[in-house]
Amino acid sequence: MRVVTRFAPSPTGMLHIGGARTALFNYLFAKRHSGRFLLRIEDTDHERSTPEATAAILDAMSWLGLNPDEPPVMQSARAPRHAEVALEMVARGTAFRCYVSAEELQARRDLGEEKRLAARQDGLSEAEREALLFEANALLAPFRSPWRNGAAPPSPGAPFTVRLRAPEGGEQIVEDGVQGPVKVRASEIDDLVLLRADGSPTYMLAVVVDDHDMEVTHVIRGDDHLRNTFRQIPIYEAMGWAVPNFSHLPMIHGNDGAKLSKRHGALSTTAYRDFGYLPEGMKAYLLRLGWSHGDQEIFSEDEAIALFDLSGVNKAPARLDLEKLGTVNAHFIRLASDERLFDLMTPFLEAEGALDAEVTHRIRRALAHMKDRGSTLAELAEAFRFLRSGRPLELSKNARKALSEDGIARLTGLVAELCKIEAWTTANISETISAYCTATQLSMGQVGPPLRAALTGGLPAPDLAPVMEWLGRGEALGRIEDQIRAGARGGAASG
Repeated sequence: MRVVTRFAPSPTGMLHIGGARTALFNYLFAKRHSGRFLLRIEDTDHERSTPEATAAILDAMSWLGLNPDEPPVMQSARAPRHAEVALEMVARGTAFRCYVSAEELQARRDLGEEKRLAARQDGLSEAEREALLFEANALLAPFRSPWRNGAAPPSPGAPFTVRLRAPEGGEQIVEDGVQGPVKVRASEIDDLVLLRADGSPTYMLAVVVDDHDMEVTHVIRGDDHLRNTFRQIPIYEAMGWAVPNFSHLPMIHGNDGAKLSKRHGALSTTAYRDFGYLPEGMKAYLLRLGWSHGDQEIFSEDEAIALFDLSGVNKAPARLDLEKLGTVNAHFIRLASDERLFDLMTPFLEAEGALDAEVTHRIRRALAHMKDRGSTLAELAEAFRFLRSGRPLELSKNARKALSEDGIARLTGLVAELCKIEAWTTANISETISAYCTATQLSMGQVGPPLRAALTGGLPAPDLAPVMEWLGRGEALGRIEDQIRAGARGGAASG
């Protein structure tokens, strides 16, 4: 048996991280077993499904590199096949035409609720209360149609739905790959609708037919679908089809244990791309949301494919931790090639204005040494701000304080030595600064602050010698001389 998995989102909104994790687990399971990973867009809800949501899902899947092995299947295009199966089930006697209208069903539910409320009233005897609750429970129980045994229609041409003949008696058992054995009583399964009165198929029918026709062997999905499994297995059995293996993944909660919401970071997957996360960082983090293998924290995709198994999935809900996501993403930023990282970072850099050739050159020179300065592309782009500041620099309060009269005097002596450097390299710049401190009996703690203030205006930056090399001789000396001249003007004005 060749393993086939599928991811089947509904295009009623964006692909959120819970769905992205489900897609990832399906992808890894298929690749681990040299199988196929398929994508199906379940767009049978015509009122809520939109082309924009479908495009957004495909965009997110592409960004994550979770590409299916075959073109995506649009469920709505398969409606004739779904209807064909429903009518075959009628012919087999495992489904039937039901003439109970939606209005009659609603009236039944309403009456059940009325009796349930009536049972709470004061002044009833225990026997009266129990009788009302018995009636309410019967009305609100899973629906078993009076037409399930093939009675004649109430009138020629009467509208009907096609319903599954639900199993009678006993238990339905699912050997879930994550949850273990799960049971429900057959009486809890209703005669569910397969074809609506207008002939359109329902979700329950379409899912089963599509999974069978796509030869899906393993259904890996969120545990919010666990209840649906007990309603879908009878459809497989009614058609004499092999039942796939089911595995239901626990939900993702916020870091406080509450149901995931926007305040926890329950955003669309592509929103994380817009925040500056790398796809490999996102996948590596999602992998560890509810799955583990020993003590290893970060996995490459090749490692994940080699190691992923459903036995490593935790039954308890995972907790979203954005700080941990940042740590994982920072790891992959450091591993990224300089060329790719610059290309990915460019939109974040250009958010502050277009890059000219000189600034681009400075950033490219610095990039290999600056990869540890941010956990996202947005943070990393911000770390290069000191390389693109225009002259004269705008000084922070601390920078102005460092450029005191003494600080300006020290810069004046230093710049004379820096001008003598022939090869403008980090090593030569560092050696010149050290020699100046020794000759003047000044410490780096006395020379460094005014020099940093002059070069960066107080913006965060790494060691000064490489900063000066990245800026280039003209820009670095020009920034220092700007502050010396400003200091001289300030001194003259105060004198």
